[in-house]
Amino acid sequence: MEYTIQTSVTGKFDDVVDITIAALEDEGFGVLCDIDIQATLKEKLGEEFRQYRILGACNPPLAYEGLTEEIELGALLPCNVIVYETDDGDIVVSAVDPQQLVGIADNDALDSIATEVNERFERVLSAVPDKLGSTSEA
Repeated sequence: MEYTIQTSVTGKFDDVVDITIAALEDEGFGVLCDIDIQATLKEKLGEEFRQYRILGACNPPLAYEGLTEEIELGALLPCNVIVYETDDGDIVVSAVDPQQLVGIADNDALDSIATEVNERFERVLSAVPDKLGSTSEA
């Protein structure tokens, strides 16, 4: 089962993260949390890991609408967007597929919200390579 939508680009990791955050903001999302997995695993376990960030993205009006329809939806929020470096040195930007995510709730009232979030994430993923000028769609 596919549960993410993604793009792969060539560029500097930190630049891709910054561009991704800016693209999310352009679509009305704030980043509520930014988890640096590489640093966390180094600090907590002493383990080396590839560059990997988890961005917890939230669009307040859509979150409010979703929570109004399904109070337990908060367990699935915020929507995660990940940025990581591949073994080949490319950078992948991947977002949870909101349609798969809200499918768990089995509430038809969430379908239009999931579609809206999906469309916005698709635009975010399209904006990243556009701003970098390089892409190799995954």
